[in-house]
Amino acid sequence: MYMEMEYLGLLQKFLVVFVCCALLWKIIRYLLNLLNMEKDPVTVLVTGAAGQIGYALVPMIARGVMLGPDQPVILHMLDIEPAKEALEGVKMELIDAAFPLLKGVIATTDVVEACTDVDIAVMVGGFPRTEGMERRDVMSNNVSIYKAQASALEKHASANCKVLVVANPANTNALILKEFAPSIPDKNITCLTRLDHNRALGQISEKLDVHVSDVKNVIIWGNHSSTQYPDVSHATVTTDSREMSVSKAVSNDQWLKTEFIATVQQRGAAIIRARKLSSALSAASSACDHIRDWVLGTPKGSWVSMGVYSDGSYGIPAGLIYSFPVTCEKGEWSIVQGLKIDEFSRTKMDATTNELIEEKSLAYSCFNE
Repeated sequence: MYMEMEYLGLLQKFLVVFVCCALLWKIIRYLLNLLNMEKDPVTVLVTGAAGQIGYALVPMIARGVMLGPDQPVILHMLDIEPAKEALEGVKMELIDAAFPLLKGVIATTDVVEACTDVDIAVMVGGFPRTEGMERRDVMSNNVSIYKAQASALEKHASANCKVLVVANPANTNALILKEFAPSIPDKNITCLTRLDHNRALGQISEKLDVHVSDVKNVIIWGNHSSTQYPDVSHATVTTDSREMSVSKAVSNDQWLKTEFIATVQQRGAAIIRARKLSSALSAASSACDHIRDWVLGTPKGSWVSMGVYSDGSYGIPAGLIYSFPVTCEKGEWSIVQGLKIDEFSRTKMDATTNELIEEKSLAYSCFNE
Protein backbone atom coordinates (compact mmCIF):
# COMPACT_ATOMS: atom_id res chain seq x y z
CA MET A 1 0.00 0.00 0.00
CA TYR A 2 2.84 2.34 0.94
CA MET A 3 4.60 1.61 -2.35
CA GLU A 4 1.49 2.39 -4.33
CA MET A 5 1.06 5.76 -2.56
CA GLU A 6 4.73 6.62 -3.16
CA TYR A 7 4.32 5.68 -6.82
CA LEU A 8 1.21 7.86 -7.13
CA GLY A 9 3.04 10.74 -5.46
CA LEU A 10 5.92 10.50 -7.93
CA LEU A 11 3.47 10.27 -10.80
CA GLN A 12 1.69 13.41 -9.62
CA LYS A 13 5.01 15.26 -9.35
CA PHE A 14 5.96 14.07 -12.82
CA LEU A 15 2.65 15.28 -14.24
CA VAL A 16 3.07 18.68 -12.55
CA VAL A 17 6.59 19.02 -13.95
CA PHE A 18 5.38 17.89 -17.38
CA VAL A 19 2.53 20.43 -17.41
CA CYS A 20 4.85 23.20 -16.22
CA CYS A 21 7.40 22.35 -18.92
CA ALA A 22 4.68 22.30 -21.57
CA LEU A 23 3.41 25.71 -20.45
CA LEU A 24 6.96 27.07 -20.33
CA TRP A 25 7.60 25.81 -23.87
CA LYS A 26 4.41 27.49 -25.08
CA ILE A 27 5.52 30.77 -23.49
CA ILE A 28 8.98 30.48 -25.06
CA ARG A 29 7.46 29.77 -28.49
CA TYR A 30 5.13 32.75 -28.08
CA LEU A 31 8.02 35.04 -27.19
CA LEU A 32 10.09 33.73 -30.10
CA ASN A 33 7.18 34.36 -32.44
CA LEU A 34 6.93 37.90 -31.12
CA LEU A 35 10.62 38.45 -31.77
CA ASN A 36 10.35 37.03 -35.27
CA MET A 37 7.05 38.73 -36.07
CA GLU A 38 7.45 41.04 -39.03
CA LYS A 39 6.53 44.65 -38.44
CA ASP A 40 3.90 46.39 -40.52
CA PRO A 41 5.50 48.18 -43.50
CA VAL A 42 6.22 51.90 -43.31
CA THR A 43 5.35 53.81 -46.49
CA VAL A 44 8.09 56.23 -47.53
CA LEU A 45 7.69 58.85 -50.27
CA VAL A 46 10.71 60.12 -52.19
CA THR A 47 10.05 63.00 -54.59
CA GLY A 48 12.49 63.65 -57.41
CA ALA A 49 13.26 59.95 -57.20
CA ALA A 50 14.71 59.67 -60.70
CA GLY A 51 17.34 62.31 -59.95
CA GLN A 52 20.82 61.76 -58.57
CA ILE A 53 19.96 62.04 -54.88
CA GLY A 54 16.80 59.98 -55.31
CA TYR A 55 18.71 57.28 -57.18
CA ALA A 56 21.23 57.07 -54.32
CA LEU A 57 18.55 57.29 -51.62
CA VAL A 58 15.93 54.70 -52.55
CA PRO A 59 18.22 51.63 -52.29
CA MET A 60 19.41 52.84 -48.88
CA ILE A 61 15.80 52.99 -47.70
CA ALA A 62 15.04 49.58 -49.22
CA ARG A 63 18.08 48.05 -47.50
CA GLY A 64 17.08 49.34 -44.05
CA VAL A 65 19.63 52.14 -43.66
CA MET A 66 16.90 54.68 -42.87
CA LEU A 67 14.52 52.76 -40.59
CA GLY A 68 16.48 49.76 -39.40
CA PRO A 69 17.29 46.22 -40.58
CA ASP A 70 13.97 44.77 -39.36
CA GLN A 71 11.56 47.41 -40.70
CA PRO A 72 9.74 46.53 -43.96
CA VAL A 73 9.04 49.48 -46.27
CA ILE A 74 6.84 50.41 -49.19
CA LEU A 75 8.40 52.98 -51.50
CA HIS A 76 6.41 55.66 -53.29
CA MET A 77 8.53 57.46 -55.91
CA LEU A 78 7.39 60.70 -57.54
CA ASP A 79 8.92 62.66 -60.37
CA ILE A 80 7.87 64.97 -63.17
CA GLU A 81 6.48 63.77 -66.51
CA PRO A 82 9.76 64.21 -68.49
CA ALA A 83 11.45 61.84 -66.01
CA LYS A 84 8.74 59.18 -66.20
CA GLU A 85 10.79 56.68 -68.20
CA ALA A 86 13.86 57.12 -65.98
CA LEU A 87 11.64 56.70 -62.92
CA GLU A 88 10.33 53.42 -64.29
CA GLY A 89 13.94 52.33 -64.75
CA VAL A 90 14.65 53.02 -61.07
CA LYS A 91 11.64 50.89 -60.16
CA MET A 92 12.94 48.06 -62.35
CA GLU A 93 16.30 48.19 -60.57
CA LEU A 94 14.68 48.09 -57.14
CA ILE A 95 12.77 44.98 -58.17
CA ASP A 96 15.92 43.42 -59.63
CA ALA A 97 17.85 44.07 -56.41
CA ALA A 98 15.39 41.80 -54.51
CA PHE A 99 15.58 43.73 -51.23
CA PRO A 100 13.98 41.54 -48.52
CA LEU A 101 12.56 44.57 -46.68
CA LEU A 102 10.95 46.12 -49.76
CA LYS A 103 7.28 45.13 -49.75
CA GLY A 104 6.09 47.31 -52.62
CA VAL A 105 7.08 50.05 -55.07
CA ILE A 106 4.96 52.73 -56.73
CA ALA A 107 6.60 54.90 -59.40
CA THR A 108 4.32 57.73 -60.51
CA THR A 109 4.04 61.26 -61.83
CA ASP A 110 0.68 61.72 -60.04
CA VAL A 111 1.17 63.67 -56.80
CA VAL A 112 -2.03 62.33 -55.21
CA GLU A 113 -1.10 58.70 -55.87
CA ALA A 114 2.40 59.38 -54.55
CA CYS A 115 1.19 60.97 -51.30
CA THR A 116 -1.57 58.51 -50.41
CA ASP A 117 -1.02 56.76 -47.05
CA VAL A 118 2.54 58.04 -46.76
CA ASP A 119 4.13 57.80 -43.28
CA ILE A 120 7.42 59.55 -44.14
CA ALA A 121 7.97 62.02 -46.98
CA VAL A 122 11.47 62.88 -48.21
CA MET A 123 11.11 65.88 -50.51
CA VAL A 124 14.11 65.73 -52.81
CA GLY A 125 12.44 67.25 -55.88
CA GLY A 126 12.57 71.01 -56.40
CA PHE A 127 13.40 73.71 -58.91
CA PRO A 128 17.16 74.34 -58.97
CA ARG A 129 18.73 77.69 -59.60
CA THR A 130 20.75 77.82 -62.81
CA GLU A 131 23.27 80.38 -63.99
CA GLY A 132 21.68 83.74 -64.71
CA MET A 133 18.38 82.92 -63.00
CA GLU A 134 16.92 85.45 -60.58
CA ARG A 135 16.25 84.36 -57.00
CA ARG A 136 12.62 85.37 -57.33
CA ASP A 137 12.14 83.08 -60.34
CA VAL A 138 13.58 80.13 -58.41
CA MET A 139 11.41 80.90 -55.39
CA SER A 140 8.27 81.32 -57.49
CA ASN A 141 8.78 77.91 -59.12
CA ASN A 142 9.40 76.24 -55.76
CA VAL A 143 6.29 77.86 -54.29
CA SER A 144 4.29 76.29 -57.11
CA ILE A 145 5.87 72.85 -56.59
CA TYR A 146 5.57 72.79 -52.81
CA LYS A 147 2.07 74.22 -52.76
CA ALA A 148 0.81 71.26 -54.83
CA GLN A 149 2.76 68.65 -52.88
CA ALA A 150 1.79 70.14 -49.51
CA SER A 151 -1.89 70.04 -50.40
CA ALA A 152 -1.61 66.39 -51.48
CA LEU A 153 0.23 65.41 -48.30
CA GLU A 154 -2.31 67.17 -46.11
CA LYS A 155 -5.25 65.45 -47.79
CA HIS A 156 -3.87 61.99 -48.46
CA ALA A 157 -0.86 61.18 -46.22
CA SER A 158 -1.05 59.38 -42.89
CA ALA A 159 -2.23 61.48 -39.96
CA ASN A 160 1.21 61.68 -38.35
CA CYS A 161 3.30 61.88 -41.53
CA LYS A 162 6.86 63.09 -40.95
CA VAL A 163 8.30 65.36 -43.65
CA LEU A 164 11.95 66.02 -44.52
CA VAL A 165 12.69 68.67 -47.15
CA VAL A 166 16.00 68.19 -48.96
CA ALA A 167 15.57 70.35 -52.09
CA ASN A 168 17.11 73.81 -51.89
CA PRO A 169 16.38 76.34 -50.58
CA ALA A 170 15.58 73.63 -48.05
CA ASN A 171 14.61 75.77 -45.04
CA THR A 172 12.29 78.01 -47.00
CA ASN A 173 10.86 75.17 -49.08
CA ALA A 174 9.93 73.52 -45.77
CA LEU A 175 8.31 76.75 -44.65
CA ILE A 176 6.33 76.96 -47.91
CA LEU A 177 5.16 73.38 -47.42
CA LYS A 178 4.07 74.21 -43.87
CA GLU A 179 2.06 77.22 -45.05
CA PHE A 180 0.09 75.12 -47.54
CA ALA A 181 -0.39 72.14 -45.21
CA PRO A 182 -1.58 73.85 -42.02
CA SER A 183 -3.03 70.68 -40.48
CA ILE A 184 0.36 68.93 -40.49
CA PRO A 185 1.87 69.61 -37.04
CA ASP A 186 4.76 72.08 -36.92
CA LYS A 187 6.98 69.39 -35.38
CA ASN A 188 6.41 67.08 -38.36
CA ILE A 189 8.01 69.37 -40.95
CA THR A 190 11.81 69.56 -41.03
CA CYS A 191 14.62 70.28 -43.45
CA LEU A 192 18.00 68.67 -44.00
CA THR A 193 20.99 70.24 -42.28
CA ARG A 194 22.34 66.86 -41.20
CA LEU A 195 24.54 66.89 -44.31
CA ASP A 196 26.26 70.03 -43.01
CA HIS A 197 26.42 68.50 -39.52
CA ASN A 198 28.12 65.39 -40.92
CA ARG A 199 30.50 67.53 -42.96
CA ALA A 200 31.51 69.36 -39.78
CA LEU A 201 32.12 66.05 -37.99
CA GLY A 202 34.21 64.91 -40.95
CA GLN A 203 36.39 68.01 -40.96
CA ILE A 204 37.11 67.77 -37.24
CA SER A 205 37.91 64.06 -37.45
CA GLU A 206 40.30 64.74 -40.34
CA LYS A 207 41.97 67.59 -38.47
CA LEU A 208 42.49 65.53 -35.31
CA ASP A 209 43.15 62.22 -37.11
CA VAL A 210 40.43 60.42 -35.14
CA HIS A 211 37.47 58.33 -36.24
CA VAL A 212 34.40 60.40 -36.99
CA SER A 213 32.43 58.46 -34.35
CA ASP A 214 34.79 59.89 -31.71
CA VAL A 215 33.51 63.42 -32.40
CA LYS A 216 30.09 64.54 -31.20
CA ASN A 217 27.86 67.53 -30.56
CA VAL A 218 28.86 69.88 -33.33
CA ILE A 219 26.01 72.25 -34.26
CA ILE A 220 24.77 73.70 -37.51
CA TRP A 221 22.84 76.91 -36.82
CA GLY A 222 20.50 78.52 -39.33
CA ASN A 223 20.12 78.13 -43.06
CA HIS A 224 21.32 75.33 -45.32
CA SER A 225 23.28 77.85 -47.35
CA SER A 226 26.64 79.61 -47.34
CA THR A 227 25.51 81.64 -44.28
CA GLN A 228 25.07 78.55 -42.08
CA TYR A 229 27.15 78.56 -38.90
CA PRO A 230 29.06 75.35 -38.08
CA ASP A 231 29.69 75.67 -34.34
CA VAL A 232 32.11 73.46 -32.38
CA SER A 233 32.15 75.47 -29.17
CA HIS A 234 30.14 72.73 -27.41
CA ALA A 235 31.58 69.76 -29.31
CA THR A 236 33.74 67.06 -27.75
CA VAL A 237 36.19 64.45 -29.01
CA THR A 238 37.36 61.21 -27.41
CA THR A 239 41.10 60.63 -27.72
CA ASP A 240 43.17 58.09 -25.79
CA SER A 241 40.03 57.00 -23.90
CA ARG A 242 39.34 60.46 -22.52
CA GLU A 243 36.86 63.10 -23.63
CA MET A 244 37.85 66.72 -24.16
CA SER A 245 36.52 69.77 -25.95
CA VAL A 246 37.15 70.03 -29.68
CA SER A 247 38.45 73.56 -29.15
CA LYS A 248 41.10 72.31 -26.75
CA ALA A 249 41.99 69.32 -28.92
CA VAL A 250 42.39 71.40 -32.08
CA SER A 251 44.15 74.18 -30.18
CA ASN A 252 43.84 76.54 -33.14
CA ASP A 253 41.07 79.07 -32.61
CA GLN A 254 41.94 80.89 -35.81
CA TRP A 255 41.40 77.75 -37.91
CA LEU A 256 38.12 76.96 -36.17
CA LYS A 257 36.77 80.48 -36.80
CA THR A 258 37.88 80.80 -40.42
CA GLU A 259 38.99 77.85 -42.56
CA PHE A 260 36.83 75.25 -40.79
CA ILE A 261 33.65 77.32 -41.13
CA ALA A 262 34.35 78.24 -44.75
CA THR A 263 35.10 74.62 -45.68
CA VAL A 264 31.80 73.35 -44.27
CA GLN A 265 29.84 76.24 -45.79
CA GLN A 266 31.36 75.73 -49.26
CA ARG A 267 31.68 71.93 -49.24
CA GLY A 268 28.83 71.37 -51.69
CA ALA A 269 30.33 73.76 -54.23
CA ALA A 270 33.75 72.10 -53.81
CA ILE A 271 32.26 68.67 -54.57
CA ILE A 272 30.54 70.01 -57.69
CA ARG A 273 33.88 71.40 -58.88
CA ALA A 274 35.59 68.07 -58.20
CA ARG A 275 33.11 65.61 -59.69
CA LYS A 276 31.14 67.97 -61.96
CA LEU A 277 27.98 66.73 -60.23
CA SER A 278 26.30 67.48 -56.92
CA SER A 279 26.91 65.63 -53.64
CA ALA A 280 24.21 63.00 -54.14
CA LEU A 281 25.72 60.15 -52.11
CA SER A 282 26.38 62.16 -48.94
CA ALA A 283 23.01 63.95 -49.20
CA ALA A 284 21.19 60.61 -49.45
CA SER A 285 23.14 59.16 -46.55
CA SER A 286 22.46 62.23 -44.41
CA ALA A 287 18.74 62.08 -45.20
CA CYS A 288 18.76 58.51 -43.85
CA ASP A 289 20.63 59.68 -40.74
CA HIS A 290 18.09 62.48 -40.18
CA ILE A 291 15.04 60.21 -40.40
CA ARG A 292 16.64 57.32 -38.50
CA ASP A 293 17.54 59.47 -35.49
CA TRP A 294 14.15 61.25 -35.62
CA VAL A 295 12.23 57.96 -35.61
CA LEU A 296 14.52 55.71 -33.54
CA GLY A 297 16.14 58.32 -31.26
CA THR A 298 19.53 59.92 -30.71
CA PRO A 299 22.18 58.31 -28.49
CA LYS A 300 22.14 59.47 -24.88
CA GLY A 301 24.38 62.48 -24.36
CA SER A 302 24.50 63.36 -28.06
CA TRP A 303 22.61 65.76 -30.25
CA VAL A 304 22.27 66.27 -33.99
CA SER A 305 21.37 69.23 -36.21
CA MET A 306 17.94 69.49 -37.79
CA GLY A 307 16.15 72.33 -39.57
CA VAL A 308 13.00 72.70 -37.46
CA TYR A 309 10.19 75.14 -36.79
CA SER A 310 11.58 77.78 -34.41
CA ASP A 311 9.77 78.34 -31.12
CA GLY A 312 11.86 81.39 -30.27
CA SER A 313 14.74 79.46 -28.68
CA TYR A 314 18.12 81.25 -28.65
CA GLY A 315 16.42 84.46 -29.83
CA ILE A 316 15.57 83.04 -33.27
CA PRO A 317 12.23 84.48 -34.47
CA ALA A 318 9.39 82.01 -34.10
CA GLY A 319 8.04 80.73 -37.41
CA LEU A 320 11.33 80.32 -39.26
CA ILE A 321 12.61 76.89 -40.23
CA TYR A 322 16.02 77.11 -38.61
CA SER A 323 18.73 74.56 -37.85
CA PHE A 324 19.15 73.87 -34.14
CA PRO A 325 20.85 71.20 -32.05
CA VAL A 326 18.18 68.64 -31.16
CA THR A 327 17.75 65.35 -29.36
CA CYS A 328 15.14 62.82 -30.46
CA GLU A 329 13.13 60.30 -28.47
CA LYS A 330 10.03 58.26 -29.33
CA GLY A 331 9.65 59.95 -32.70
CA GLU A 332 9.81 63.50 -31.34
CA TRP A 333 12.61 66.06 -31.53
CA SER A 334 13.43 68.64 -28.85
CA ILE A 335 15.73 71.64 -29.15
CA VAL A 336 18.71 71.42 -26.80
CA GLN A 337 18.33 74.25 -24.31
CA GLY A 338 20.69 76.25 -22.12
CA LEU A 339 23.78 76.35 -24.33
CA LYS A 340 25.98 79.39 -23.81
CA ILE A 341 26.18 81.61 -26.91
CA ASP A 342 29.24 83.84 -27.13
CA GLU A 343 29.48 87.08 -29.11
CA PHE A 344 31.14 85.43 -32.13
CA SER A 345 28.42 82.80 -32.34
CA ARG A 346 25.65 85.35 -31.90
CA THR A 347 26.95 87.38 -34.84
CA LYS A 348 27.06 84.29 -37.08
CA MET A 349 23.62 83.11 -35.94
CA ASP A 350 22.10 86.54 -36.59
CA ALA A 351 23.57 86.69 -40.10
CA THR A 352 21.97 83.40 -41.15
CA THR A 353 18.72 84.44 -39.41
CA ASN A 354 18.58 87.60 -41.49
CA GLU A 355 19.01 85.60 -44.69
CA LEU A 356 16.13 83.32 -43.72
CA ILE A 357 13.92 86.32 -42.95
CA GLU A 358 14.67 87.70 -46.43
CA GLU A 359 13.93 84.32 -48.04
CA LYS A 360 10.65 84.06 -46.14
CA SER A 361 9.60 87.51 -47.31
CA LEU A 362 10.48 86.64 -50.91
CA ALA A 363 8.56 83.37 -50.72
CA TYR A 364 5.45 85.02 -49.28
CA SER A 365 5.53 87.63 -52.04
CA CYS A 366 5.23 84.77 -54.56
CA PHE A 367 2.22 83.10 -52.94
CA ASN A 368 -0.42 84.86 -55.00
CA GLU A 369 1.38 84.80 -58.36
